[in-house]
Amino acid sequence: MSTPISTSPITWHDEARRAAFERWLADVAARRGLAPQSLRSASSDASFRRYFRVDGSAGAGGASFIVMDAPPPQEDVRPFIAVAKLLHDAGLHAPQVLEQDVAQGFLLLTDLGSRLYLNELNEARARGDAKRVDALMRSALTALVQWQSRADSSGLPPYDDALLKRELALFPDWCVTREFGRAWNDAQQQQWNAACDLLVRSALAQPSVAVHRDFMPRNLMVTDPGPGILDFQDAVRGPISYDVASMLRDAFISWEEEQEIDWAVRYWEAARQAGLPVAADFGEFWRQLEWMGLQRHLKVLGIFCRLKHRDGKPKYSEDLPRFFAYAHKVATRYNGLGALARLLEPLMGTDRIEAFY
Repeated sequence: MSTPISTSPITWHDEARRAAFERWLADVAARRGLAPQSLRSASSDASFRRYFRVDGSAGAGGASFIVMDAPPPQEDVRPFIAVAKLLHDAGLHAPQVLEQDVAQGFLLLTDLGSRLYLNELNEARARGDAKRVDALMRSALTALVQWQSRADSSGLPPYDDALLKRELALFPDWCVTREFGRAWNDAQQQQWNAACDLLVRSALAQPSVAVHRDFMPRNLMVTDPGPGILDFQDAVRGPISYDVASMLRDAFISWEEEQEIDWAVRYWEAARQAGLPVAADFGEFWRQLEWMGLQRHLKVLGIFCRLKHRDGKPKYSEDLPRFFAYAHKVATRYNGLGALARLLEPLMGTDRIEAFY
């Protein structure tokens, strides 16, 4: 009989899944030299996935490992396994899949540690260490160029018209209607549709590369070599500016626009040197990045409201003002998007703001 696994810090809502997990982990622990009694929560995210940390036994060197609990049918670990291989093949630092039970949604992964990029950036900025902030961001953008130039994106799902529009639809469904209780009239709906068409056309006109889809400080780790890259299972083949926009206009940390442009220029120069098909003119690349970011920001506003109302995770909605600010700034800046800015303003609790750049 296997030794019972202590899961006291971990809550299980499904007794059958807890028992299946314990059986799987006991088997893996026996072969890998793990200490099951050390199992504890490592992190969770906006999905149904959970992550636990478990120590290796002293005889096995004592290193720690990460266990992913991704319950089917809500989650499918196969994309995670496939994209992890793409990242490793591109020479990047991502968790290695050591053990897998695809049917049950259990993985054993190497542990990239606990030094989250987001925390390191916040701490560096709090102490006025601009050099450290710059070094971390440049390292991330260097890794992004490596991902885009070396990863074989041919097997990834396309970031196509249908997916882009499904993502945009999250904003009126969950943010406008559910969070704010608003209903658009026919004219406003037409304005929304026109803005969506512009954003989707801009995205689809860009060259396609491997897109992480959540390349941001919360999904990067300070490691050696670094950065360590996490939460990549939703990768697609899509617009080249998407991951840059995600990194520069993040959900949990913001920068002055002068600094955003500096990092964007450095990325653009490195991408050109690596032979990536970025726009020849930086001004056009910056417009592409801003419009791509706007599509993402509208999507995230919808997702954060859905997390609050559907999934019982209200904390994400605390960052709605940051994303409204991102979206409104871009919508007021470009011809064709002014009507979208006016749709956003009542939700932001502000009067009409005329901005000229």
